[in-house]
Amino acid sequence: MHNDPTVTEQRLTRVLDQRLRPAVHARCVPLTVEVWHVPGEPVPVAAGLAADYGPAQVGDRWGPAWSTSWFRVSGRIPQDWAGLAVEAVLDLGFGTTEPGFSAEGLVYRPDGTAVKALNPRNTHLPVTAAAAGGEQLTYFVEAAANPVVMHSGPEQLNFFPTPLGDRAAWLHDAGAEGGDRDPLYRLRRMDLAVFDAGVFELVQDLDVLGQLMHELPEQGTRRWQLLRTIERALDVIDLQDVSGTAAGAREVLAPALAAPASPAAHRISAVGHSHIDSAWLWPLRETVRKVARTVSNVTQLMDDHPGFRFVMSQAQQLAWLKEHRPEVYARAREKAGTGQFLPTGSLWVEPDTNITGGESLVRQFVHGKRFYLEEFGVETEEMWLPDTFGYNAALPQLMKLAGVRWFLTQKISWNTTNKFPHHTFWWEGIDGTRIFSHFPPVDTYNSELSGAEVAHSERNFQDKGRTDRSLVPFGYGDGGGGPTREMIARADRLADLEGSPRVAVEAPAEFFAKALADHPDAPVWVGELYLEFHRGTLTSQLATKQGNRRSEHLLREAELWCATAASRTGAAYPYEALDRLWKTVLLHQFHDILPGTSIAWVHREAEQTYREVAAELEGLIAAAQRALAGPRGEGEVVFNAAPHARGGVPALGAAPRTRAPGRTPPVAEGDGFVLDNGLVRVVVDGRGLVTSAYDVTADREALAPGAAGNLLQLHQDFPNQWDAWDIDAFYRNTVRDLTEADEVGVVDGGVRVVRTVGASRIEQTLTLDQGARRLDVDTVVDWHEREKLLKAAFPLDVRAAHSTAEIPFGQVERPTHTNTSWDAAKFEVCAHRFLHVGEPGWGAALVNDSTYGHDITRDVRPDGGTTTTVRLSLLRAARFPDPEADQGVHRLRYALVVGVEPAEAVREGYHLNLPERTVPGSAVVEPLVAVDQDGVVVSAVKLADDRSGDVVVRLYEAHGRRVRATLTPGFALGGAVVTDLLERPLPDEGDHEVAGSGVRLALRPFQILTLRLSARRG
Repeated sequence: MHNDPTVTEQRLTRVLDQRLRPAVHARCVPLTVEVWHVPGEPVPVAAGLAADYGPAQVGDRWGPAWSTSWFRVSGRIPQDWAGLAVEAVLDLGFGTTEPGFSAEGLVYRPDGTAVKALNPRNTHLPVTAAAAGGEQLTYFVEAAANPVVMHSGPEQLNFFPTPLGDRAAWLHDAGAEGGDRDPLYRLRRMDLAVFDAGVFELVQDLDVLGQLMHELPEQGTRRWQLLRTIERALDVIDLQDVSGTAAGAREVLAPALAAPASPAAHRISAVGHSHIDSAWLWPLRETVRKVARTVSNVTQLMDDHPGFRFVMSQAQQLAWLKEHRPEVYARAREKAGTGQFLPTGSLWVEPDTNITGGESLVRQFVHGKRFYLEEFGVETEEMWLPDTFGYNAALPQLMKLAGVRWFLTQKISWNTTNKFPHHTFWWEGIDGTRIFSHFPPVDTYNSELSGAEVAHSERNFQDKGRTDRSLVPFGYGDGGGGPTREMIARADRLADLEGSPRVAVEAPAEFFAKALADHPDAPVWVGELYLEFHRGTLTSQLATKQGNRRSEHLLREAELWCATAASRTGAAYPYEALDRLWKTVLLHQFHDILPGTSIAWVHREAEQTYREVAAELEGLIAAAQRALAGPRGEGEVVFNAAPHARGGVPALGAAPRTRAPGRTPPVAEGDGFVLDNGLVRVVVDGRGLVTSAYDVTADREALAPGAAGNLLQLHQDFPNQWDAWDIDAFYRNTVRDLTEADEVGVVDGGVRVVRTVGASRIEQTLTLDQGARRLDVDTVVDWHEREKLLKAAFPLDVRAAHSTAEIPFGQVERPTHTNTSWDAAKFEVCAHRFLHVGEPGWGAALVNDSTYGHDITRDVRPDGGTTTTVRLSLLRAARFPDPEADQGVHRLRYALVVGVEPAEAVREGYHLNLPERTVPGSAVVEPLVAVDQDGVVVSAVKLADDRSGDVVVRLYEAHGRRVRATLTPGFALGGAVVTDLLERPLPDEGDHEVAGSGVRLALRPFQILTLRLSARRG
């Protein structure tokens, strides 16, 4: 007999798709359909139920982009269906290529309770497990016409510019909301149907065995056994009587499904999951509805499948449910009580962890974990971040201080240069803290538990022979509705099946506990987890990044001055306002908002939100400072929120102004100007370029011979894909130096330089304060370029072996060479307030108020010297997903600091981002807390969240050294307790003690410490 397995394989595919799957709901009757098109934004459920509906039918078009339509479907179960399982099949006209990203619906009963969602691959609605016959039924469907933004061109993932993400263009271009814009979808099916469980189970049997067969060796015995078994089963099926022959076909398949897996088979812990971006190709308001749909789906699945487990990893999304869909939230809490619905992740949202500041990351843990504790009674122990674009090296310590034991991500598998060497490992942070970590080798966080994915998990697993288990998150995300009953059926069949890894549905905590027991001596990865992809996220959507940076520093100031005012004057501390404002800022740190990779709607809303946050925080700060400054008079009080003293004003305190700050006046020289304050001498030539930055005290030039600093450079920026996300290395192949100036002159104690490039105007003011080593560059850009990248270059005469970049609660060193592919891949890196390069004894830093992307290159000159060039990435102009990204006016500041070590760069970075404030008055405001070591940086001073009146101080060692210091409160100290991030006492390790009026501290390099200080009573 000749063997041609492809014939059977093709036969299986066609029979499944064209005969068996349709036969699951073969007996059907049409439902009556009525519709109400919402004239504007989504309405409450009660309004949708009470609306005035009109006639509709299958084939009708509905849904202009971002609109909502409510459908009322009704019908009667036929009498001859008595005793049968009945479902509705409601296909809104979903896209056929993706499980999500298109139209979605949520089905309600007439009393307003949610039943389940409708998604592209999940269109059924359970009606009854055993019909009585003759019952009348009515359901309502809230249908969202979300446009397919990503696939809006002729091919998938084409990244063509599209106006679909612009709310103004799509909701108002017709002159009124709900106007005559073209509908996107067409009703495809609205039926009442008998659910044929026997056919459904046959489909799952064939699906699992067919997929397993494809993954086995082509000449393997098991593969050929499955092929012949499937062939015999297909022979049994009468395609004109699928229902009547399904049981016989299943009997043929049963022995193949009963064959057990090898005792040595890889073990997969599968957990239900739906990765829902809190905003991305849809606005925040739509995410609220996506969450309601998904939770409705999974809780309905839990009713039918008690062993099903599902994780939800963003506390913000559950908080939305509590506020907007309390009946769905109640179902989540119900299933949490049965152990099926698993709050996890420990964070408020899944944030970006490159750009988000240190104190913000603390509050992500605080608000996330506290929500789970208060609402679910759960102490989460996992950090679940499958989709974030890289992970800073301070996170292990933050996790430990939040009571987190495990870390999971998948995103590093997206590396485009180097394959990460481990899947299960210990991750060591900059302070030495280690966290047990896992990267699922399935390489997706949206698994279907397909045969290909399960097999890939085993083949791809890097730690074979040391441990035999990995985790698979399964379920459709982002509007796909989460796991489906088909996925659960696969998990059941793969629990113990010959030729396949063993699959067990269980909680992440169970997986991690078993993996740790199996592999306690797992390998160690030290330092940041750099994603070799999506480097453009450090720069895209500058206004969003500026809003975040400014909000973070304003929150610091508001807490500091409000706590000080409460302690000194009895002023009320704004607990509720600060809690609300923090949560708003934390939400916008989500990993598709802060990185600048969402649609225009999201970013325009974010910019407005940041303006409102800033205004409210400015009001809180001003009120507290007025209370502290004393009676108004002719004098001024200078407030210094920075962690280092300046101008005679102590750190975290205030004092009357004794002298006005002075700037170094420019002096004309040749065709340019000189700024010389005795410490640094800066020459700006007639082109507006810095041709010299001379360290007078060190008798050393900072700039490379013949080179110019603050050289603006323009690159073509058109990556191969993922426009807002990516900067591809080939961007460096083309560059235009902006050396021509429209104007170079003196203004406001500085040198003003104006340039035009294309349709854009760049105005810069260069200033040098008296007594400073910092050349400030205040830049205003009216930006109208497209697909361009603007950088500011500083070629420095220094042989730097590495750069030192600020990250949350510390700094990280990166090589300046490209010896290895790992080094070369870091051609764009993240720094927060500063980036430093230097030689032993001398260095320079660039500090900034809103820039994160940097690149550092090194070259040897003909004279034998080395030029290390540091560049800041100032602006991009990607056209997808927001065609107008970064267009308009921006103001940003950066500075060159000459002759400093990283310790001074820390100080200068804080000073630039926390400018002094002056308030009429004459009072001296002693700091609420003071530290006697510059290397110990106070990151937060606030009142305790429990409203006890205790003062909470968070500080860290910033220089990478062991240090002893004394913290002295500005009040009579009653006691000091070391706490975790949630302000709960930690075990006393004996490194810190109360001594007299202060607390003696002993800190290891980059250690973070939270102290709770109580005042002495009486």
